[in-house]
Amino acid sequence: MRIAKEESSSSAAQAISLISALKELQGVTALDLNKLLRDSENFTIHYLTEKGSLLKIDMEKLAGSLPLHLTTLLMSGVRDEALFRYLLRGIRLLHSLCELASRNSKFEQILLDDVKMMEQLTDLVFYMLIVLGGYRQEYRAFSYMHLMHSTLVACNLHLLTAFVSTQWQDIVHVLLAHPKVDIFMDAAFGSVRMIVSFLENALVAYHEDISVESNLTAEQMVYYLCQQCEASLQFLQSLCQQKMFKERLLKNKELCEKGSILFLAQSILKLHIQPSFPSRIMAAISRLKAKILSILLSLCEAESISYLDEVASSVRSLDLAKSVALEVFDLLKKAFGRDPGHLTADRSFPMGFVQLNAMRLADIFSDDSNFRSYMILCFTKVLTAIISLSHGDFLSCWCSSNLSETEEDASIEYDIFAAVGWILDNTSPDVRNATNLEFNLIPNSMPKASYAHHRTSLFVKFFANLHCFVPNICEEQERNLFVLKVMECLQMDLSNLLPGFSFASDAPKAAIASKNLRSLLSHAESLIPNFLNVEDVQLLRVFFGELQSLFTSTGFGENQVQDSKFDESLSWDKLSKFNMNEHYQEAQSAGGCPPSLTGKEHASLNKKGGNFKEGMSENSAFPDMDQHNTRAEETNQGKGLNKQNQVDDKGIPGKTASGGAREMDKDAQNVETSGSDSSSAKGKNVVDNMDNGELSKSNERLKRTAVEENPEDEKIELSQRRKRKRTIMNDKQVMLIERALKDEPDMQRNAASLQSWADKLSGHGSEVTSSQLKNWLNNRKARLARTARDVKAAAGDDNPVPEKQRGPVPGSYDSPGSPGDVSHVARIASGDNKSELARFVDIGSPEFGHCNAGQNVVLVGVRGDEIGRGKVFQVHGKWYGKSLEELSAHVVDISELKSDKGMRLPYPSEATGNTFAEAETKLGVMRVLWGSNRVFALRPE
Repeated sequence: MRIAKEESSSSAAQAISLISALKELQGVTALDLNKLLRDSENFTIHYLTEKGSLLKIDMEKLAGSLPLHLTTLLMSGVRDEALFRYLLRGIRLLHSLCELASRNSKFEQILLDDVKMMEQLTDLVFYMLIVLGGYRQEYRAFSYMHLMHSTLVACNLHLLTAFVSTQWQDIVHVLLAHPKVDIFMDAAFGSVRMIVSFLENALVAYHEDISVESNLTAEQMVYYLCQQCEASLQFLQSLCQQKMFKERLLKNKELCEKGSILFLAQSILKLHIQPSFPSRIMAAISRLKAKILSILLSLCEAESISYLDEVASSVRSLDLAKSVALEVFDLLKKAFGRDPGHLTADRSFPMGFVQLNAMRLADIFSDDSNFRSYMILCFTKVLTAIISLSHGDFLSCWCSSNLSETEEDASIEYDIFAAVGWILDNTSPDVRNATNLEFNLIPNSMPKASYAHHRTSLFVKFFANLHCFVPNICEEQERNLFVLKVMECLQMDLSNLLPGFSFASDAPKAAIASKNLRSLLSHAESLIPNFLNVEDVQLLRVFFGELQSLFTSTGFGENQVQDSKFDESLSWDKLSKFNMNEHYQEAQSAGGCPPSLTGKEHASLNKKGGNFKEGMSENSAFPDMDQHNTRAEETNQGKGLNKQNQVDDKGIPGKTASGGAREMDKDAQNVETSGSDSSSAKGKNVVDNMDNGELSKSNERLKRTAVEENPEDEKIELSQRRKRKRTIMNDKQVMLIERALKDEPDMQRNAASLQSWADKLSGHGSEVTSSQLKNWLNNRKARLARTARDVKAAAGDDNPVPEKQRGPVPGSYDSPGSPGDVSHVARIASGDNKSELARFVDIGSPEFGHCNAGQNVVLVGVRGDEIGRGKVFQVHGKWYGKSLEELSAHVVDISELKSDKGMRLPYPSEATGNTFAEAETKLGVMRVLWGSNRVFALRPE
């Protein structure tokens, strides 16, 4: 009994000692702690308190006990302001100890090399987020508890960078290895959502000028909440940009299927920015919106699981997703309707890539079957208003490389020590004059011209995606829906949608829209291939042709100049009954050219040339019509190819894959490919694909439309049938079938073999049917034959190309733009690089697609353009943690770069650089990782 009392007394004394040490040392920096340790013996320091007493502290015991001590306090259930203050002190001290470990190797062994300690630290972060995520908020707008809660969330998340690693891939590895990672995800997003609710209440109270009973002003409290919210959201954004974390997140039903992330997005996008708010608060809220849009983009661009399909799996989550889409559309409407000089007034605080990220997300919505019709319904008025602007305004906003308004993003450099110190000091009753806290903002901008071109390219894709109709994929009621909706909107007064601009009241809208669309087409052509694909511009051209046909057939706009009013006789019913098939055929016969630009006029245009100023040429919008028709005839003469084969056989590039995980604060580089580029393509030559008035896209990245009355399993089956995926097989499946073709080159003629291999391939990825495999093989055969023919023609080789397949080409996939595409060789052959192409090895030789270390090579881009030349450095093994075999890539030393040094690399990383310039700076030589299918050996001199 006596022993028990002594043990109890001893543990109580230790707890008191721990509490005293925590309170005294929580304000000491890691640098000062390191000095105290150097002067100590056996990790026991002597610290002189403010009251003058000397405190003896065993640092080893303190570090070993602190995580478990804080966790125990959390479980006590008494969660008041006193507890929050104590926890903040504990987190601050833990952060200093972790920093100390990086300065003191012996202390690092005690704190960070101990597996048990790492587990306790991780459990503390997890459990504290669970508690904070379930916190029941007070109804008072300005509350110290809200400030402390938001600080605890941000500090807990950023504590992971202190005791795990500053590298996001390392943090992700630790999180995913934890058995409670799904609980962490739920708690982290839930905690941030709680902060947003605090901020929302504070903003309302601040706008209504509700008094604050504190030494802090309302502005200081609102801004501090903004800072903590941004720091927490930025941490989640960094995690979501890591591929492994993103894929695990997409499997979390609570966050994805049940819409928890969408609720967070909705609450942030609904935060209202009042014009009376100080600039720093307006900028902080704007950056919050940019970051949540970036998170949604990361999820939508995932390759393994379709996020939009997950949220469309139930009527409730689909409705929630549409409400978020509506917020995005409303955000864009405000951005498009703003005075171009609006952002130039105060540029002291970066606003984030709000408009650009919103446009990228809207691009994804426009190409998804679940949202396409909804976007037409909600956003066509805005698009119509834009093409109805005066020609000068339209050119300056959408056909220019020098916008007066651009965006700048920034990431917050969060400091746990400073954040905790500010909240503890300024919420103390002893402090009368509160200080301001500013975190360093690391800017992330992009060149004006690049920003303008990205913005215009996304605008073009809106029209391309919304106008495209794919039979058996799109709903029948969507046929011609967009162009008819545009016609309907042209009859309305849309000037209130874009208040920052003036509209010409006396000019006919049809003439204005036609003139603007011609200029847009001309400018769009100059953005190929760096910002736009041929197919996108071609779809815009077809849309314009049909709109012109509607103008002509309905007489819309003919008498507007005289009457100064719209022709009210043009009704929706009349438009709905309009025979669009005839005009599709007209567009096809003229290569997408409207009737007003066919025949003699087209011939005269060809004589004029195309040397017009950027954005000013109206007649260069329809080039090379004869070439389009010739390609269509040649393609349609192919034998044994169904319609889908023809779609796959055009040799026109698909969309560029955005590819995998991204690093934090690289949105300026990320936007170089559209959000939907990673998962969608619209065919190869839309004019070639028009049949009986139906404009078709290739079967790719199809999303399902949620059918409320159908059972859940029927919805899932519908989703699989309606998913628009560019390729039917993954890399592993393609590799297997390519190997099999070496032994059986005519597999497509053997039904039994087709069925056998279809079954085998289905075991390594998505299901592949025998008919799909046969189509894939036919496409492959036709593509290789055409490519070989083009290469030999360019090289001056008159030898005939044998009809029989010459064997597998390494990495030959079933669609352009995919990692193993060889169609770019054909595109080079048909371009201006014939003399250069003669230096490549014969495509039919065994050497094609295979290079050795030390070999001189040419690097080719996804559009077939030559990027540069150099020498192969490595072809096997690992390079900076990346397996060259798994990526099908080579490491190449660039000796002659023909592209811009700022061009983003296909495999960016912090270690090796994101651009050619960064690679040269980091490695000393311009050494880059490049897809082996786009590395070609040069013929020996």
